Amino acid sequence: MPDSLNRGLHAHQRIDGDADLANAARMLRPRKKYTVYDLQQLKGRRCLTHIHVKSPEEAAAAEAAGVDLMSCSFDSPEAQARLPRLVAAAPNSFLSAATPHGMASAEEAIRTGFHALELGASSVYCSASPRIIEAMAREGLPVVGHLGLVPRHVTWTGYRAIGKTEAEARELYVRMKALENAGAYAAELECVPHALARILCARTRMLLMSLGSGSGCDTQFLFSDDILGDYEERPPRHAKAYRNFLEEHRRLQRERVAAFGEYVADVQQGRFPERSHLIEMDPAVLQKVVESLGT
Repeated sequence: MPDSLNRGLHAHQRIDGDADLANAARMLRPRKKYTVYDLQQLKGRRCLTHIHVKSPEEAAAAEAAGVDLMSCSFDSPEAQARLPRLVAAAPNSFLSAATPHGMASAEEAIRTGFHALELGASSVYCSASPRIIEAMAREGLPVVGHLGLVPRHVTWTGYRAIGKTEAEARELYVRMKALENAGAYAAELECVPHALARILCARTRMLLMSLGSGSGCDTQFLFSDDILGDYEERPPRHAKAYRNFLEEHRRLQRERVAAFGEYVADVQQGRFPERSHLIEMDPAVLQKVVESLGT
């Protein structure tokens, strides 16, 4: 084969190989509806919908319903194993993974953050100090911080709204600027007076994600459990239940018990199995088997 033709063939093979790799990458990491860059361009233009999901079924439903953003837990071995299934269930959606509380070092936080991205997360949530968030952001990790009521730090505040006094409102602003300067691209703003939340949102480059902080932020955030009514305790003031999944689960459990009970009764009384459930055999063949087995 002439050298020129041989070089051309190898070049064609390299192009095909590159295309295969690109296609494989697109299959593993399909193009998302939003990137962090896209979200930053939307700041101040409209409020995005945002749901925390806990199962592939919920992730698929959220994508089908047109939810803009999703988040999920990434703070236990079970949650970390579930993340790829959430990504597969909602391949076009922006999904932020919540890292474990109490990571002991910036190095641990960085490793955990990149592990989440490798499994398909679009960004990571971290409730750690600005020092750790700064280290993560410096490595290029897109990080969401937390302001206002932080459940993981609730021993310092109690479960209550944060920022209702002048001193707390000023402290909230200082903390917001510390997260912004650390490089967080967004922050969850939980249980802050809505008028103050609107002012804070206008005074930061970060996206502020409202959880119980009114409609003046960049996203409106609820947990799927709240939306679906999927727990027994009283829902928080800021939440709204659109369904009663708790009662549906109870109804399904009653149906399970009833179905299993009917099965038990049918077996005990000879009603199951019926003729239609049985496998038939040619009587002549069966007779030959019996004869071959002898007495």
